[in-house]
Amino acid sequence: MAKRRKHGDGSVRLRKDGRWEGRVVVGYDEKGLPKTKNVLAKTKTECATKLSQLRESLEIPAPEPPKPGISLGDWLDRWYQDYKKASLRPNTQMSYERRIYQHIIPALGNIQLDKLTTGDIQQFYTHLKQNGRLLRRELYGEGLSDQTVRGIHTTLHAALDKAVEEKLIFRNPADSCKLPSVKGREMKILSPEEIQRLLIQAREDGCYELLLLELATGLRRGEILALRWGDLNFRTGALRVERQVHRVSGELVVSPPKTRAGNRTVLLPAPVLNVLNAYKKGVHSRWMFPSPVKEDSPLDPAAVRKRLQTVLERAECKRLRFHDLRHTFATASLEHGMDIKTLSTIIGHVSSTTTLNTYTHVTDAMRQNAADKIDRGIGRAEPKPRREAAPQKPPPSAFQARKGQRRKPGTGCVSQLGDHLWEGRYSPIVNGRRMARNVYAKTGSECEEKLAALIREMKAEIAAEKERAKRQRPAS
Repeated sequence: MAKRRKHGDGSVRLRKDGRWEGRVVVGYDEKGLPKTKNVLAKTKTECATKLSQLRESLEIPAPEPPKPGISLGDWLDRWYQDYKKASLRPNTQMSYERRIYQHIIPALGNIQLDKLTTGDIQQFYTHLKQNGRLLRRELYGEGLSDQTVRGIHTTLHAALDKAVEEKLIFRNPADSCKLPSVKGREMKILSPEEIQRLLIQAREDGCYELLLLELATGLRRGEILALRWGDLNFRTGALRVERQVHRVSGELVVSPPKTRAGNRTVLLPAPVLNVLNAYKKGVHSRWMFPSPVKEDSPLDPAAVRKRLQTVLERAECKRLRFHDLRHTFATASLEHGMDIKTLSTIIGHVSSTTTLNTYTHVTDAMRQNAADKIDRGIGRAEPKPRREAAPQKPPPSAFQARKGQRRKPGTGCVSQLGDHLWEGRYSPIVNGRRMARNVYAKTGSECEEKLAALIREMKAEIAAEKERAKRQRPAS
């Protein structure tokens, strides 16, 4: 059996060209990967001698062994609390804590840090894909999405990189893991005809100004809800975007944009300014879109999401997210001739590359249009039949808005969360406190039936509790 070289002595191997190569680690780069130097010789003995001389000339001390005893769970907690948490936004902290304390530590936390292998991590990722979901498994399946698994890997990899830097381990075992492929979510946009129907219905449902401004600017949902009247200059049409609203631990929080590019100024067209000027006369709040139930508070993003789904359904438009209205604005801007750099600035992307990658389907058509024009100008070639880059304005829609029907008090509410997912909610106030419960179903009618059964059950429970409290009350 070949004698193993001592740790730190380097390695000697026979190359394919017949020469012997000696290699020794002289340090580690920022990613924890080893940096090496090598020597070549005709014989193994000569190579070992040269390698020894190289070590002596460089005065390379033997690498320090990892510090024993610390588990992955202890290190992750220390890394997050001491190195990471203070620099994260509140909603990002929640994401990190879910990944670390709900997924990584329960699965791998007991493994000693210097004993953790690539195989352990790869097996963990496979488990997440197959059986890693903790909540609502009956609705979304047992496994986590590719995007969630990649997010967990990002957190674990960063923590292990820091462990390498702290000399707790020699290398990052997560470096060689195979991750789920990146799958971009299918982009949905509204057609010009659908935009008309949406705005007609939005006027009926009381959210016309909000959706009009979104389709004219492409702001993120949190950004548009955090706008104040002081952000808009009615004389110049300049609208400053300098904050966003989001929910953290059940509370609405207003904070600066996530990136420096998020702080920007957008110029509004005159028709939109006129609409907002008229709308402002009926708003008695510093917020442009205030909450109807809470004083001095912006609209709740969740309420806007639900309102949009109602308007889309009544307007007979395809089902999409609020963020897809941003895509609709960007796509229409490119198709009407706006350049990538300008669009990137308006929608708040850090880099124009992000805009290019997001709207490849539009920019490809723009490049082909440009190539056709050059071809016609230089080669005098016949123009190929092709859709025009700037589509014509559609004729006025004959769509008639549907009158909204409010549910009767005490019947709860039903909302559609996905193509095959409905949520029913009943939240009565009992003894001054709200008591909320949900049901889920694959169709609207099934959800209504489940909700009715839930309401009967909760009313019986509330009545029994009142009767019990009445019996326990001492007689006067």
